[in-house]
Amino acid sequence: MIALIQRVLEASVTVDGERVGAIGPGLLALVAVEPGDDEAKIRRMAERLLGYRVFSDAAGKMNLSLTDAGGGLLLVSQFTLAADTRSGMRPSFTSAAPPELGLRGFERLLALCRERHPTVETGRFGAHMIVNLVNDGPVTFRLET
Repeated sequence: MIALIQRVLEASVTVDGERVGAIGPGLLALVAVEPGDDEAKIRRMAERLLGYRVFSDAAGKMNLSLTDAGGGLLLVSQFTLAADTRSGMRPSFTSAAPPELGLRGFERLLALCRERHPTVETGRFGAHMIVNLVNDGPVTFRLET
């Protein structure tokens, strides 16, 4: 499982002109499910999303997690993160989970995060989404499990 996380001041997802998810300060996480992503990997990603220390403490150091800072989490499925781009001029998606497996893994991650964190929003799996964000920093990390 791959997540590209960005610390944001705000972020939202729109599908067909309808806003389907939005947060204020927090994390936007673009998430790709890969073949072999089992319960342990999904649980570990949930822990990392909520516990990764990317928010500043009183001294200005990145020592606070999303849980500590109390911000929102916006999870957006993005299978293109799993693309193989090592050769050629067109990405290969053989390293991404097929849609049905991707949906199951993404929904499980969403459920785990919602169990542990009060503000979790999402986009719409498989839809053409417009993602708006105001990046804070910018602070961006790639997480893998």
